[in-house]
Amino acid sequence: MSRRTDLRFRATTAFQRRLNPLLRRIPLQTVLETTGRVSGLPRRTPVGGRRVGGSFWLVSEFGERSQYVRNIKADPRVRVRIRGRWHTGTAHLVPDDDPVARLRLLPRINSLGVRALGTNLLTVRVDLDA
Repeated sequence: MSRRTDLRFRATTAFQRRLNPLLRRIPLQTVLETTGRVSGLPRRTPVGGRRVGGSFWLVSEFGERSQYVRNIKADPRVRVRIRGRWHTGTAHLVPDDDPVARLRLLPRINSLGVRALGTNLLTVRVDLDA
């Protein structure tokens, strides 16, 4: 990994550590809840994504370096808060999907940020339980 990529990752995650606790409190903010791979505690991350049928799609800006992606790899059972309502499901990493094309189908403002700051985009699909 280049020094520039690492610097971008560190700056973005430092900013997100301060912003995410505020965003999680907004009732209509979409939130992904994973189980901490070490602590076993719920970990809530504000995300931008879209429900399409029985699935919820999002793009991780730092791929497998993102903490929530690492948690998904350890335990794919997740919950997603969409428009204030919690849904359970199973998350799948989709490395063969084109994340840039996927971002065109997701909410515009979040997608712009992910494209601008992301260094290793990875598509994530959550198959929601009925």
